[in-house]
Amino acid sequence: MASTALTVDVVSDVVCPWCFVGKRRLEKAIALVPDVVVDVHWRPYQLAPELPAEGTPRRAYMIAKFGSAERIEQIHQRLTGIGAEEDIAFDFDRIAVAPNTMNAHRLVLWARAGGRQGDVVEALFRAFFVEGRNLSDDAVLIEIGAANGLDPALLTELFGSDSDIERTRREIASAQRIGVTGVPFFIVAGKYGIAGAEAPETIAGAIRQAAAEAGEPAAAS
Repeated sequence: MASTALTVDVVSDVVCPWCFVGKRRLEKAIALVPDVVVDVHWRPYQLAPELPAEGTPRRAYMIAKFGSAERIEQIHQRLTGIGAEEDIAFDFDRIAVAPNTMNAHRLVLWARAGGRQGDVVEALFRAFFVEGRNLSDDAVLIEIGAANGLDPALLTELFGSDSDIERTRREIASAQRIGVTGVPFFIVAGKYGIAGAEAPETIAGAIRQAAAEAGEPAAAS
């Protein structure tokens, strides 16, 4: 008899470097609990919803946010080191545009129906942080979606409409109502919240606890 999956909701933004790190640590955590079937759902959050739809020059945006080029360099150096430990080759110098991520989140939502959310989220993180691609560009998003099994013609049609914009905003508002003020934020089995890119062991511990309380059977070998 198949095990009922334990759900882990990940509230994140695709331009959040700590969310990329958090994804890697979640993957390690799941590997630590092979006896539990885990179903990961990616939920939207916007760190900069005020940005224009076409995005804005990232360097100027970052200086306005953090105060100086020196401070930004310190942040990037630290993240580059942490990323290397998680097999992430951060290349911040390649990023020219700080995007508005609404359309990227719509793409992630549409990938949910086909079971391709994890692949699309990974591709978006890599496109932005490793390749420096502009996630405000619908053509880039459509290419990423198509490369991960989504219909490019349908994506073109959907991006030309307001489809699921309000739904995405409602999901973001829902996260804020339960107290999410920063990302990544992990919600394990709808009851345990983990703020930040915690160690795999911490996330795995919450998964084990939730599975034990739910009486989850072991996954079939």
